[in-house]
Amino acid sequence: MATHVTIFGGSFNPIHLGHLALCKTLLHQGLTDEVWLMVSPANPLKHSHLLLPEQVRLHLCERAIEGESGIVASPFEFAMPRPSYTWQTLKALHIAYPHMEFSLLIGADNWAIFDRWAHHAEILAHHDLFIYPRPSHPLDLATLPARCHPIEAPLLPISSTEIRQRLQEGLDVSHMLPPGVEAEIRRLHLWPPVHP
Repeated sequence: MATHVTIFGGSFNPIHLGHLALCKTLLHQGLTDEVWLMVSPANPLKHSHLLLPEQVRLHLCERAIEGESGIVASPFEFAMPRPSYTWQTLKALHIAYPHMEFSLLIGADNWAIFDRWAHHAEILAHHDLFIYPRPSHPLDLATLPARCHPIEAPLLPISSTEIRQRLQEGLDVSHMLPPGVEAEIRRLHLWPPVHP
């Protein structure tokens, strides 16, 4: 039986407790065998100059999942053509891991713009999508394609943008980050406080 791997792609700039909660939800509900955090080197829909170097973001992901079972930090897209597109990554994953079955984990906000993704119909034709809720983007369950599965997941009010802002304002972020990630951010002087 094929190993079922769910790809959770993102900038992870930085990874936080909300990301981990989603991974654990899929695993605990038995929806997948593994979740791979697919660190994106350059998201075509985001401004790359705002990102930390990809190896640093991967390193933070690796620190975040220390001691966690079933969650993998993957640099697979680092060797892909840029900008990286999900459909290309999925095709390359099938070639590299023919014994594995791949699905995607995306937010309802991404589902709302899924028709802007390159080759989105091809993705839907061959892969299941697990969609986690976003209060600002309610899902119309009646219109979801058969391979789209809404999941019940904790909605932690955490965003990478807010974490970066709080760090630069010298505010506490310990309730938003895995301890190992916060320690590395401070050790590497990432997003240091900006003094007026």
